[in-house]
Amino acid sequence: MTKVVVPPRMSALRGSTQASGLPEWVVPASLSLSVLGLALSIYLTIEHYTAPGTAACPAGRTVNCAQVTTSAQSMVFGVPVAVLGVVFFVAALALCLPQVWAMRDPRVWKARLGVTAVGLAFALYLIFTEIFVIDAICLWCTAVHVVTFGLFAVVAMATALADLPSR
Repeated sequence: MTKVVVPPRMSALRGSTQASGLPEWVVPASLSLSVLGLALSIYLTIEHYTAPGTAACPAGRTVNCAQVTTSAQSMVFGVPVAVLGVVFFVAALALCLPQVWAMRDPRVWKARLGVTAVGLAFALYLIFTEIFVIDAICLWCTAVHVVTFGLFAVVAMATALADLPSR
């Protein structure tokens, strides 16, 4: 059996995540996906407020970021969808910090799973809207949707594998 070398600053976290049954890749994977999703959402938010419709994306019949990001469906209750993405990924990032993963309180784990499930449900709604209402796909938005799916998958798997006290 090979021994995994853990940097000193991660040693304390390794023990707590190992004790809860988490694979070692869960924390860095969830952090990476949260940061990537946040970066993509910030980019789309900047595009929305500075030059809507100019996202670096080909403008064809099927793939057309400008058509998607300037559509009526790009706003929910007057708030740009990109801003909602920033809020979602800030919350996800906070819930995926190593210190939070180390918490054994089932409510924290349920909150993390719930937040990512809501994000996934919203992404599925947006995909449906792009395909059947707007009739165009935004590559930047698709990247956010893929990251959201990946984050939900990591969190769901970690939650299923965790050995948590019942409450």
